[in-house]
Amino acid sequence: MSTKSWRQPVFLITMVGCIQFVLLTFIAMLIYPGGTHDDPTTPGYSFFRNFFSDLGLTVLPSGESNTISFLLFTLTLTLAGLAIILFFLSSPALFKHTPGRIPSLLGSFIGVFSGLFYIGIAFTPANLYSEWHGNFVLLAFSSFLLVVILYTIAIFLNKDYPNHYAYVYFVFAVLLGAYLWLLFAGPN
Repeated sequence: MSTKSWRQPVFLITMVGCIQFVLLTFIAMLIYPGGTHDDPTTPGYSFFRNFFSDLGLTVLPSGESNTISFLLFTLTLTLAGLAIILFFLSSPALFKHTPGRIPSLLGSFIGVFSGLFYIGIAFTPANLYSEWHGNFVLLAFSSFLLVVILYTIAIFLNKDYPNHYAYVYFVFAVLLGAYLWLLFAGPN
């Protein structure tokens, strides 16, 4: 099987992984019974008052069970993590004979761990494993930021790739950096 023939299904799986992530996360938000850490009586999921990880709580701050959202959260993050791993295992082949080879290899190596860290988030509900969950969140998003930066460099170094892909990665890196700042240095 040629490199090109096995990469196409992997990239399709990655796209499906992204779509399922958005769809299942949206459904989990709709099903979420309610409650924030500040106000356990808040109805439903509040995009601006709940943490994303609240969808993965087994029991809500109100004491109510969160089984369905928890299962959807666990499933979607696991599938997304697996898609990330597959994507980064196949991506270095795109830079095989280019100056971007080293950044892509390093980015993919870190990207595989990033995918594992996202799976770690899924299997450590914050209400049961607070410290582990927080560590996986920090590792997943920080490593993913590093991966995006490395792939931005790899694309800029590859004459065959249009630079607009690198600019998209750069914007994504800025957004990830802002999210990390907000998550760990921003307001409570």
